[in-house]
Amino acid sequence: MGARGEGRGRESRVDPAHGASGVPFAEHQVTLRTPAELADALPYLLGYRPEDSIVLAALHDRDGRGRFGGRARLGIPGNADDWASVARQLTEGLVKGSERRGALPESIVAFLCQDPKDGESAREVMERLRPLAQLLRKACGALDVPVIEALCISDGRFWSYCCPSAQCCPSDGTPMGLPGTSVLAAAATYAGLQIRGSLREFRARLMPWETAAALEQESALDAVSTSLIPRILDDESRTVVATETLDLAHRVMRRFADSTSAAGGPGVPTVSGTAGMSGALSADLRDDELLRHDEAATLILGLQDRTTRDRAAEWMEGDEAGPALRLWRALARRCVGPYGEHAAAPLTLVGWVAWSSGDELEAREALAMALGADPGYLFARLLHQACNEGLDPESIRRCLRKERVDRADAEAIASSVPSVPSVPSASAASAAFAVDADGPSGSASTPSTRVASRRRRKPRSTASAGSRPGSRSSGTAGTRRPRSTADGSSTPEAPTRAGDGTGGGTRSRRGAGRHGTKQGDT
Repeated sequence: MGARGEGRGRESRVDPAHGASGVPFAEHQVTLRTPAELADALPYLLGYRPEDSIVLAALHDRDGRGRFGGRARLGIPGNADDWASVARQLTEGLVKGSERRGALPESIVAFLCQDPKDGESAREVMERLRPLAQLLRKACGALDVPVIEALCISDGRFWSYCCPSAQCCPSDGTPMGLPGTSVLAAAATYAGLQIRGSLREFRARLMPWETAAALEQESALDAVSTSLIPRILDDESRTVVATETLDLAHRVMRRFADSTSAAGGPGVPTVSGTAGMSGALSADLRDDELLRHDEAATLILGLQDRTTRDRAAEWMEGDEAGPALRLWRALARRCVGPYGEHAAAPLTLVGWVAWSSGDELEAREALAMALGADPGYLFARLLHQACNEGLDPESIRRCLRKERVDRADAEAIASSVPSVPSVPSASAASAAFAVDADGPSGSASTPSTRVASRRRRKPRSTASAGSRPGSRSSGTAGTRRPRSTADGSSTPEAPTRAGDGTGGGTRSRRGAGRHGTKQGDT
């Protein structure tokens, strides 16, 4: 690899036959020798084009050559005072994670990716981020793992923080090659590896609506919450509400599956570049048209009950997984206006089904967004940690399968012996981690919901609401979603773990378009 300093003369290999999830396609290797080749390789290392990101890639020595190992990514904090702690956290996560897997990296390659802000040039971005690059080098050096190359990528150009030669790395930067034109791009295409667009495009599929339809959805949420939440809080009607919620979800999933069959193709195409994102957007629009506002409101509010959510998590494999994933995405997009916190439940389900289906990239991003919606959401925190640590989701799947079978047996017994009451079982999802937020599994005797009164909004006239697209509706103020007592009264910050697609998550909105954007990730 054409890295300078300690790494002069070394080469590194990237294996495009392994995607971001590590699934092998074929035996094929590409040798990278220059900073330009390293910069071009970054999207293929991650499976997407990072934005506003710190990326560290571990290198393992093999026969005198470096071979890429684990990767870690975090969003670049806007406050420079946070850079030192973030550099230590990301570095320790990557190095210690690699060590736990039995392969301590010999060196690391660092990437800083950020486009210019208003009135800023790409070179100014590079200079502004230079202290962050130095902090990363110091943090890695403190763990006896040198950074042999540190690159800044901004506005289609790249700079090396390690190369002192103006001939090799000019002060104005070096233009990036056209996407898809390098040797690595050709090898990756041959191996079947696909780049899934940018993180902004990726997250847009899960962000709440910012169109005029958001007003109608918010009114539906207000109306449904008035009637549904009191029933969820009532011990006698809570089980009935859970059954109604799951039955409705099943009907919508069948509707989605039928629409896929009628269209003659998959409901959610593989995302690959611009064309793939366009196909995904079309599929999402079709799903949005199939889901009514009142149905979405009923499902969003019903899933705030922890037991109902855990039963929905059982749809994680086979023919159920695809339609369920589409439904959870659609519900996340419907958590509009003051109902943003309600998105934690459907986003967590998106992350769980994606992880269970082998898509770690979507799993990490969805779980990061869930923690951005509600930093104290326990199920998302547990899944996020497990996914980032590379655990096998099969242990959780086994627990959920058993829960499903046991419940079916209990229902069969209850139907044959009417005098025997049906006893709800403990949360399978929490039990899979040996954790139940209410205490020991099965010990909770109170409903697993928390309620917080949502602030009442001053009603606006219909004319005023119509004249302000994206504003809150004048519908009846509803009640904030019930939140699981399992999460506790405190709301600690979501843990930030090292891995491809980890970081902080603060949901933000775009001024136009169907979706919003979110800065940072898990």
